[in-house]
Amino acid sequence: MTTGVAGIGKTVLTQKFTLDWAEDQTNQDIQFTFPFTFRELNLLKDQQFSLVELVHHFFSETRGILKFEELKVVFIFDGLDESRLPLDFHNNEILTDVTKSTSVDVLLTNLISGNLLPKAHLWITTRPAAANKIPPEFIGMRTEIRGFTNPQKDNYFTKRFRYKKEARIVISHIKKSRSLHIMCHIPIFCWITATVVEDMLNKSDEEQLPKTLTEMYIHFLVVQTKLKGIKYDGGAETDSHWSAENQKMIESLGKLAFDQLQKRNLIFYESDLAECGINLLAKEEMKSKDFETRRHESSEIEMYKSAVDMALESPDGHLDLFLRFLLGLSLETNRCRLGGLVRQTEESLTANTHTAQYIREKMNNHLCVEKSINLFHCLSELNDQSLMEEIQQSLRTGSLSQSYVSTGVVSFIKVPNNDNTITLYYLCLFRLSGCNLSERSCEALSSFISSTTSSLRDLDLSNNDLTDSGVKLLCEGLMSPNCELKILRLSGCLITEEGCAALASALTVNSSHLTELDLSYNNPGEAGMKSLAAILKNPSFKLDSLR
Repeated sequence: MTTGVAGIGKTVLTQKFTLDWAEDQTNQDIQFTFPFTFRELNLLKDQQFSLVELVHHFFSETRGILKFEELKVVFIFDGLDESRLPLDFHNNEILTDVTKSTSVDVLLTNLISGNLLPKAHLWITTRPAAANKIPPEFIGMRTEIRGFTNPQKDNYFTKRFRYKKEARIVISHIKKSRSLHIMCHIPIFCWITATVVEDMLNKSDEEQLPKTLTEMYIHFLVVQTKLKGIKYDGGAETDSHWSAENQKMIESLGKLAFDQLQKRNLIFYESDLAECGINLLAKEEMKSKDFETRRHESSEIEMYKSAVDMALESPDGHLDLFLRFLLGLSLETNRCRLGGLVRQTEESLTANTHTAQYIREKMNNHLCVEKSINLFHCLSELNDQSLMEEIQQSLRTGSLSQSYVSTGVVSFIKVPNNDNTITLYYLCLFRLSGCNLSERSCEALSSFISSTTSSLRDLDLSNNDLTDSGVKLLCEGLMSPNCELKILRLSGCLITEEGCAALASALTVNSSHLTELDLSYNNPGEAGMKSLAAILKNPSFKLDSLR
């Protein structure tokens, strides 16, 4: 199983694997590679196939082959998160005959569980949230695509733009916006960013580059709408791109997106489009959705509060991005860019202030880290800097004399950089993965996690060059009885056997708290592995996961 967020490159990876195999570049011991997508399999959920018939249905070239048992075969199933199949491993019938017809769902559960073609190799890709659809006992290996590192982001934009000056502009800009910089670890977001910036740099109005996700996607929508008008409607670049037809299409797409988001569907089919009046000849009234009804029956402020509550009630955060975009669309500047798609009312002028205050109140309700992260991003989308100003004011007055501070909302830490500057990090809100931290930063981090006022439970320091020296400094904090870290991620931190030994020693001193430790993509060596193995054998440890 390979996991990764949307747009990270899972599908491209499987296609590259298949292409290399087909062109005799790699894996020539494999006789057949069969790439499937769950979005295609969804269309067959009500039909009956044997496994052989299913292969023949998608790969007609194999129709002369009726047995695959003695062949080395790889099945690729891309996009488990898009599956609309039940995948009921506990109640589905057991099937061992590759020629017996049954539902696609039963075929998949038996293939994955090893009842059908037990010697076959399977590769499944998915977003992390859907990985638990497959019972862990059927997963032999799990890998993760983590996306671009910081140097790879820079390299992408350098290659993407013809002129180095343009590349420097976009690289400098995204580094100033924490949200954009984080999102740019996803390759497709880098492409969206480059597309938007390229379009804006070609204009003469010198409009400011987008600073938030909402602004970036609004500009991208404008670019794509203009492209539609030129490429498909035969219009000119100077034509207005907010025609009545385009507005109706975008409103219909918005209805489609929200409807399917509520149903937790990630892909749309023709029947879904028809429900929202897209590409239909008949001009029928759109069905009103629950959220839209609340919008018209209540005030705009109440609508935003309701959206905040809806997102917080979601157990897996599936409405988080929706909330951020909705609040971002409330800004007057963003509404103007949409040319009348979102109407401005008198109440809109005060709605942002009331909504920001409501979010601040919610953030004081002891939310989990993930929900706090999203609400903090929501404040950014609202262009509300009150929380940051509060912290900065405390720093200026000297009330935060120590290297850290915990508010009722979030924990902060001042970390020294190599150039003698100070960076203020939001420890409970932002992971510190890939933040160019070094050995020097670890002393401040160690002091923070050993503080009696620290509320930190989950710390991700992956992809920083901490080295063994930095890890040793961090271990001083781990040994403190005040340290209550539950999860510590040190993947890709240049740790060798010396650093692993220090960690093992620190956890021996204070073994009561840590449940998950990630040391993947380091070089622990044989001695380091022995030190870590000893931890797992100790019955006093609560470590559930060691990678």
